[in-house]
Amino acid sequence: MKTLELFYDVGSPWTYLAFSRIETLASDHGALLTFRPILVGGVFNAVNDDVYRMRAQPNPRKARYHAKDLQDWARLYGLVIRWPTVFPLNSVKAMRAALVAEERNRLVPWSRACFEAYWGRDEDLSQDAVLERIALRVSLDPAWLLARIAKPEVKEKLRANTDELVARGGFGSPTLFVNQTDMYFGNDRLPLVEAALGRV
Repeated sequence: MKTLELFYDVGSPWTYLAFSRIETLASDHGALLTFRPILVGGVFNAVNDDVYRMRAQPNPRKARYHAKDLQDWARLYGLVIRWPTVFPLNSVKAMRAALVAEERNRLVPWSRACFEAYWGRDEDLSQDAVLERIALRVSLDPAWLLARIAKPEVKEKLRANTDELVARGGFGSPTLFVNQTDMYFGNDRLPLVEAALGRV
């Protein structure tokens, strides 16, 4: 069977774009879709620390175009994306919670709600009160969720996913794999992912 993996962190607007289309893309091609929450900061620290240098000394021309490009994609996809007050996001609790939500078959609603809260409503996902509201929104018990994300096995699973992405050649979010070995990076590569799924 065709497989499609999405390694992702909700702290990336480009990942929000890809996340909004990935289920339909997989379904259209009969691919088994697996969501792999990661901590993108851990990836940057391991293999892509150029990100920090570019943030510290941004190119104004590129920054203006980056903002336009993001809004062009958001308009095309019918999403609301506003640059948040808190950036970069400390997404560790939200991404651990994605793993916890998966235990209740709520990973997709949880992640979608996190994207909408952070990129659409400027809510800081590092705050427990925000996570509690999102938990209620997606029918999860907030006290259970916050207790669960502090468990060592949940912390280790997020770390393992992050390390696995690095080991498989990834360097950011979103990263997608078709049939385990065919890697693609970025929302704008979704047409190539679709073409790859059509070939296998």
